[in-house]
Amino acid sequence: MNKKIYTLRELAAFLAAEFRGDPECVITGIGALIFAKSHQISFLSDSVYVKYLDTTQAAAVIVKKENIANKNSGNYIIVNNPYLAYARVSVLFDDTPPMPVGIHQTAIVGNDCKIDQEVSIGPYCVIGNRVKIEQGVRIEAGCIIGDDSEVGEKTRLCANVTLYHKTKLGKRVLLHSGAVIGSDGFGNANDKGVWQKIYQLGAVVIGNDVEIGANTTIDRGAIEDTIIEDGVRIDNQVQIGHNVQIGAHTAIAGCVGIAGSAKIGRYCMLGGGVGINGHIEIADRVVITGMANVGKSITEPGGVYASAIPAMPHRAWWRIIARLINIEELMGRVKELEKK
Repeated sequence: MNKKIYTLRELAAFLAAEFRGDPECVITGIGALIFAKSHQISFLSDSVYVKYLDTTQAAAVIVKKENIANKNSGNYIIVNNPYLAYARVSVLFDDTPPMPVGIHQTAIVGNDCKIDQEVSIGPYCVIGNRVKIEQGVRIEAGCIIGDDSEVGEKTRLCANVTLYHKTKLGKRVLLHSGAVIGSDGFGNANDKGVWQKIYQLGAVVIGNDVEIGANTTIDRGAIEDTIIEDGVRIDNQVQIGHNVQIGAHTAIAGCVGIAGSAKIGRYCMLGGGVGINGHIEIADRVVITGMANVGKSITEPGGVYASAIPAMPHRAWWRIIARLINIEELMGRVKELEKK
């Protein structure tokens, strides 16, 4: 399906879902339930928004069956997970501008590269020596790919992505603008107060179907490789240190910092601003809420962890701080009372 106009029947068939209403209802885009226009499809994934079903202008809505049990009119696609269905439909309305196949005349390509004929390399890209680029790869303007790197099939590098030498990307990887993969890790040895750089000899290996957000940095390994497994999702402005391993299908929100040699399990979720200490391990399917600081390993799979202090009124915060300042004195008085 390459067109941008669909009927309700076609979208339901695409989702292999039941529909209710006019099968020939025309849909040309997606809109939020509150703001959708009469030619757009929307979705209802949170019961908080059920009240807007009666007032939405959307041509059709993706819903659970229980949300429309009392409705006798309207156009609906009925699924168990509306948010997932919306995600699948969104690909049909993707408006990313196409890019011509071929290598732009301003691009610079090094020696002994293996570049498939069915690739797109944009203006002012620099491709190092012995680089391998497979079929269907899209490399947008201003990207830099270091020597001995590999880019798998149908991977896309948005504008101004940098891959340092020996970086390996799997198939269908998406790197957003400004991402830097394979920069040196923070390795230094102290010699009488003077820092001696430890040269980073590993690489970064990224699996299939990984997405990495804008201005995210992933450091190369010090000796062994930094590894991002299949299906991982990493948001914008995330810092991943050297020798980190991130398990398959883990999702990491913006501004997370992961120190060197940490190992994150599979199917984990890390909220925005989480900090992970180095050299610790986090078990599979662990959820860490936003702004939490993880200082030691989490060995029990499937748990939910939090440590950040939530926002509160300014006066209340300062009262708490005042009490914390005096807590040592208070503990001493308690101990004296216990002795008595």
